[in-house]
Amino acid sequence: MKLSILGATGQTGLFLVSQALQDGHQVTAIVRNVSKMTIQHQNLKVVEGNIFSPESLTEHFKGQDAVLSCLGFPTKMFSSISGYTDSTTAIVSAMRQSGVSRMVIMSSWYTDTSSAQNASFLVRKLLIPIIKSVLTNMFEMEKYLEKECSDLNWTVVRPPGLQNKPATEKEILTHEGYFVPNEKGYPITNTVSRGDVSRFMLSTLNDDKWNRNIVAMCCKS
Repeated sequence: MKLSILGATGQTGLFLVSQALQDGHQVTAIVRNVSKMTIQHQNLKVVEGNIFSPESLTEHFKGQDAVLSCLGFPTKMFSSISGYTDSTTAIVSAMRQSGVSRMVIMSSWYTDTSSAQNASFLVRKLLIPIIKSVLTNMFEMEKYLEKECSDLNWTVVRPPGLQNKPATEKEILTHEGYFVPNEKGYPITNTVSRGDVSRFMLSTLNDDKWNRNIVAMCCKS
């Protein structure tokens, strides 16, 4: 497939680009700073683009089979953020203009922060308050896709805490909810490797099950 990847120079993005190339895809990495791309490959094209500008993105989406995004924006303790919704609305507009209908985008567990009530004390009382602005904006992004993007085949992938580690061969567990529960309804883990998130994101391109769907994922211990 021909894939456009956003957030390609981020920690998860680099795993996603590398794995897509290993799987034989042709990748266009859309980045803010071309010099930050550390991967070189004959099937990799690195271009500059503005993730908040549909006009900037449209030319790079033309002829592509899918758009994948693992964009991330820093949290703010005392104010809201809008990077996830602002970038996604621009991406969607550019996809419509360029005729691309397939998108896979990374979100997070607990985007509805009330879903963390069964998480560990540290997650509930320390982590969630710190990253609440990020989770809230991710939640708004998810609702935008559900309400406004029925014409596109989008998939939202929700991972737990991200470890900067490569893909494994572990079984991927999924759940159509805000986290992956164990048999007692508690979160089955707190972390997953970025490589495994990338592996799952790419796998959804060949699985109609996740079209217009939001899925929490992790790996079996």
